[in-house]
Amino acid sequence: MTYSLQAECPPLREESDGSLRVGQSRVLLEIVIRAFEDGATPEAITQRYSTLSLPDVYAVIAYRLRHPEEVEAYLAGRERVAASVAGQFHQQRNDLGDIRARLLARRQARG
Repeated sequence: MTYSLQAECPPLREESDGSLRVGQSRVLLEIVIRAFEDGATPEAITQRYSTLSLPDVYAVIAYRLRHPEEVEAYLAGRERVAASVAGQFHQQRNDLGDIRARLLARRQARG
């Protein structure tokens, strides 16, 4: 009996913002990887995120184990993006606080 083996690409798709989604779900690669690194089994991950398929989760974990440098580089990039967005949010929140303080000062000056 002969077997026909075929290589498969990991079930990942790249969004326009550079994020990677698993299979046909909206679940991000980093969510699956972090859950696995925190000790969750593939079965537990699919229970948490019902739009994921078990074969896709196993395939993504296998890809992570076979390509640790590439996945770590991707995760580090995503963390930099998240830190940048958090910094922008914090700055906007501070800007709104300044505006509020000026408006309150005007109100108090008028009356």
